[in-house]
Amino acid sequence: MRQRIKYRLTTPGAVRVVRWVFYGVMVGLVSGLGACLFFYLLEWGKYFVLEVGAGLHVPAPAGERLVEAHFGLQWLKLPLPGQDFIDTSRLNIEALVAQIRGHDYRPWLLFLVPALGGLLSGLLVYTFAPEAEGHGTDAMIEAFHRRAGIIRARVPIVKSIASIITLATGGSAGREGPIAQIGAGYGSWLAQVLKMDVKDRRLLLLAGTAGGLGAIFRAPLGGAITAVEILYSEDFETEAIIPCIISSVVAYSLFTFVFGQEAIFDTPKFQFTNPLELLVYAVLGLVCAPLGILYIKVFYGARDHVFRKIRIPPHFKPALGGLGVGFIALFLPQVIGGGYGFIQQAIYGQAVLWIMILAIFGKMVTTALTIGSGGSGGVFGPSLFIGGMIGGVIGYLGNLLFPELVTQPGGYVLVGMASFFAGVASAPIGALLMVSEMTRGYGLLAPLMLVSVIAILLTRRWSIYEKQVKNKFASPAHAADMTVNVLEEMKVGDVFQPSRVEILPASMRFGELRRVLARSSHNHYPVVDREGRLTGILSLRDVRTILFEDAILDLVVVGDVAKDPVWVTTSETLYSALMKFIDSGFGTVPVVDVESGAILGLLDHEDVISAYHHEVDRRLTGDPDVFGRS
Repeated sequence: MRQRIKYRLTTPGAVRVVRWVFYGVMVGLVSGLGACLFFYLLEWGKYFVLEVGAGLHVPAPAGERLVEAHFGLQWLKLPLPGQDFIDTSRLNIEALVAQIRGHDYRPWLLFLVPALGGLLSGLLVYTFAPEAEGHGTDAMIEAFHRRAGIIRARVPIVKSIASIITLATGGSAGREGPIAQIGAGYGSWLAQVLKMDVKDRRLLLLAGTAGGLGAIFRAPLGGAITAVEILYSEDFETEAIIPCIISSVVAYSLFTFVFGQEAIFDTPKFQFTNPLELLVYAVLGLVCAPLGILYIKVFYGARDHVFRKIRIPPHFKPALGGLGVGFIALFLPQVIGGGYGFIQQAIYGQAVLWIMILAIFGKMVTTALTIGSGGSGGVFGPSLFIGGMIGGVIGYLGNLLFPELVTQPGGYVLVGMASFFAGVASAPIGALLMVSEMTRGYGLLAPLMLVSVIAILLTRRWSIYEKQVKNKFASPAHAADMTVNVLEEMKVGDVFQPSRVEILPASMRFGELRRVLARSSHNHYPVVDREGRLTGILSLRDVRTILFEDAILDLVVVGDVAKDPVWVTTSETLYSALMKFIDSGFGTVPVVDVESGAILGLLDHEDVISAYHHEVDRRLTGDPDVFGRS
């Protein structure tokens, strides 16, 4: 038994499994530690800058009250966690505003702080690691597809510091981008140190991403699935699932050991019981789709048509974006930072209808100003906020119009969060799992699935992640895997050019054959019968040893030594042609007309190989017809 166990553990497959478990644990530990440090510094940074400095109290969700727990404080002392819904029209709006602004509110500082944060972030990023600008998830996706899984070691450090500065000073961005780059960067670095091949380096990069996401959002399964799903709009990186799950579980366990097991959002026990309510949820999906498209257009419109056209060094553009954020924050403070505390308000039923409506569009603008200007942060958090506010509005109106049908409008906030992100990121499964784990709310899976599908179907042509590709066949990372697929997509007629062919009658004697070969340079010749039908292929290699024996000049005919015929048609795929080359051993084969049987010319094996390399090179260069969306 001992020998059998030893044998099984030393097989190549077992060794590879053990190795990947070890790598997954290593990457998960570093990703978890990075997430812990990032979260700790960010929370205290927000407290000192926004609360102590500007006098603006930024509410935290129930599971992230790090600073308040340190001081023994309670936020929004209302007995709401067990209550399904509160009529926001009866809330004391002035009291809520007073709690947000605090006693030492300094609007002039709130106006300037995001600009200062943008300036510091811009100087740091564009001086030391320009590739760390914007939302880091796209940088990770590009590293996977186009940079052989390589991320410079300094990028995660620069990205982390710049993102903490951006978010702590009120920039409207998420934290998944920098966290993804911390984990991905370490995975890439470890793979380079261990001199792993490109394929394994890419897998470790994804494992690091999954670890960071699983930890910071306390969503181990959602983090792992999102990491393999976010790369493509219509595919998964299935080979990375095992190391991603291992890394995510380890990172999540470490993070929750430090900060507790509580879910990010506290939610009442939402349940889906009435099938008719799916009609209202469907409306939510129909609303999320156009607003998702608007969000993407505003985001990239600000970057491409505003900030990229401003002729100043890029180091200072995030400061301009910060000024815009600060100005909007004076009138709508809910849209700065991550906004998770205000999502918690909407879940509890404390958010006011008109504020939620303004927050939807205000968050789009402030996110575009923050990240589109070159600031550092992610887009997952803002997407959750916008989706949550859309869900809050639909839930509020649904309860107002159909109170007996929509009895738990707070549940629409959760569904809106998942479906909006699923639509704008083309990641329905990861978004669904992530939100379910962030809220520990699994009673709304049916409407979550329905609304996410509606949103993603209607926004399929757009994505907030511009580095996404359609599927594996459109990814340079899988260029070596798509050899057969490339050849199957191409026809013989795409590369074949009709030409004059030296055709040999089957009755031709060797004496005449010698005279033909003297004036020809081919190595293979089609052999035909009296009706002109292809009956065989003569290979010069096969007759070379007997060709110059004078005794057989008039005794042997070409048909006696020709091999069985092999041919292709112009409608056949190049893959089919390649298989015929391999099976026959011929360097050229005749191309035959399907209807008449006439020989149109010869297809050379080198023509097929050349066509393949040309097509692969075209795809690797990023041809928009291949990598873009139809």
